[in-house]
Amino acid sequence: MASTTRTPLPRPPDTPPDFSPLHFRRYARSPAILSVPSFIKPFPKISIGRRRSSCLIAGSRMAMGENAVADERMLVMVPPHPLIKHWISVLRNEQTPCAIFKSAMAELGRLLTYEASRDWLPTITGEIQSPVGPAVVEFIDPREPVVIIPILRAGLALAEHAPSVLPATITYHLGMHRDEETLQPSVYLNKLPDKFPEGSRVLVVDPMLATGGTIVAAIDLLKDRGVDSKQIKVISAVAAPPALQKLSKKFPGLRVYAGIIDPVVNEKGFIVPGLGDAGDRSFGT
Repeated sequence: MASTTRTPLPRPPDTPPDFSPLHFRRYARSPAILSVPSFIKPFPKISIGRRRSSCLIAGSRMAMGENAVADERMLVMVPPHPLIKHWISVLRNEQTPCAIFKSAMAELGRLLTYEASRDWLPTITGEIQSPVGPAVVEFIDPREPVVIIPILRAGLALAEHAPSVLPATITYHLGMHRDEETLQPSVYLNKLPDKFPEGSRVLVVDPMLATGGTIVAAIDLLKDRGVDSKQIKVISAVAAPPALQKLSKKFPGLRVYAGIIDPVVNEKGFIVPGLGDAGDRSFGT
């Protein structure tokens, strides 16, 4: 199998040198990958196996054996786009007003939704007539809408522009509250259907993946309704290792798309440096 030469890009200034046991890698012209050796799953067209001299493999399809191994791993993607870095910086600033914070969260969600939908959407092909001749075209199939599940409250802001990126969507709201003392989540609003159609594509939107309690509870609800881990993608503004470790142990095949990875969760369950309480800052409460 042919391999390509990879050129590591420089680390962003706010990325610590070591996330041990998590390791941060960047590849030229590829999304950044948070590599967790025990459970990382390769992004389409990129095959990452166990440590070896050639771990970046270009191609339209993965070999059957590699694909089988990849299905048992979780993938965390941090797209290295300048606009993503820009909006994360706006969100981090404690002086950013609520209205601008909410707008920045929505713009970040738009970009992460775009990245998460690569090679994932059902399409239909056909032929149409352009102003100068016939053309073979490809459309998103509206008969298989993507399900968007924002976790309230802050998930509303991050998911605000998702329908503008995806031509066909259905939104189900899930309200979860984290106890400030125990850090355990509880559900106060559940608008999920009793059963999801087979093969549903589901985007779970939760801005902060800190201790992992809330996102794990949310995905458990989806699993109870017939959704497999491989059908789910999580979109988050900021993620931290404790949440990623919990997700990787419980949900093989899951994919997480984050604006940035921060290394620390403090004793109050907040990500450091993070961006504070995303719900309070989005809605001014």
